[in-house]
Amino acid sequence: MSPVRHLLRDDDFTPEEQAIILGLANRLAADHTIGATALRGTAIGLFFEQRSLRTRVSSEVACSWLGAHPVSLRGEEIHLDRGETLEDTARVVAAYFGLLLARVHDHDTLTSLSMPGVLPIVNGLSDQFHPLQAFADLLTLQQLWGNLKGRTLAYVGDGNNVAASLLLAGVMAGMRVAVASPPSCQIGEKTVATANRLAKVSGGEIFLTDDSSAAASGADALYTDVWISMGQENEKDKRSQALAPYCLDSRLLAAAAQDAWVLHCLPAHRGKEITAEVLDGPQSVVFQQARNRLPATAAVFWFLLAPEIAAGLVHEGS
Repeated sequence: MSPVRHLLRDDDFTPEEQAIILGLANRLAADHTIGATALRGTAIGLFFEQRSLRTRVSSEVACSWLGAHPVSLRGEEIHLDRGETLEDTARVVAAYFGLLLARVHDHDTLTSLSMPGVLPIVNGLSDQFHPLQAFADLLTLQQLWGNLKGRTLAYVGDGNNVAASLLLAGVMAGMRVAVASPPSCQIGEKTVATANRLAKVSGGEIFLTDDSSAAASGADALYTDVWISMGQENEKDKRSQALAPYCLDSRLLAAAAQDAWVLHCLPAHRGKEITAEVLDGPQSVVFQQARNRLPATAAVFWFLLAPEIAAGLVHEGS
């Protein structure tokens, strides 16, 4: 029996495991029927403290691709850490589920749920990281380029959970990840330190700046995200003012490589963090990204619950 593993942040997997998951996701994207019976008889819990479109729908359909049964739980239906400890909750649901995906406000909630030997916990988004989105992003770029190593991915805007996961996942894949954010909205120092350590092993590289043009210069792909995340509505005016120079527009696209791709994890606000001209232009792959949330999530579920089989399929298809 495989040990219980979790995906709370991108570096919970090794670069080799990341490559296996991306390979499996690519196979599922081409033919999702290969996993039709992979997790038959398994129930997977899907808990959401926050509203969700892509994460909720992709995770439910991912379960169906793998023959598993999804059980969706909303925040108002199960009050974590209110009357019952998070640790007790994890022990209880472990009797019902083979895996629990949780989309939470506070990353510490995931840390408490992910006890050794209980059941796999997957981060469906927290205030610190969004690893399932990063897997979909890398899968999209891998489909476009074939090989990620040595490519430059530039992120401009708020150094939020998406940016943090993109930084870790990108350097693990051997990429050069450039991030441009204003001083008040930068990725946390601990995450940056982790990314630097990972880069030394993988051959990746990070470049942090407050100059969006410098980050975009020569980049093979440009990425941005919303400026106001859930729970930050009271900071709207302050954040919008600080981030206004970081709009992904035609100026930044012109600074990138001629064939650079444009990514955004959605939902997007045209005229704010990205212009309509760029988001809806010929170099945008945002809806390919959105589609790839499904095979990426299915691949993560499969790998966590049957890693040997998942790895064998990837090696067989290579």
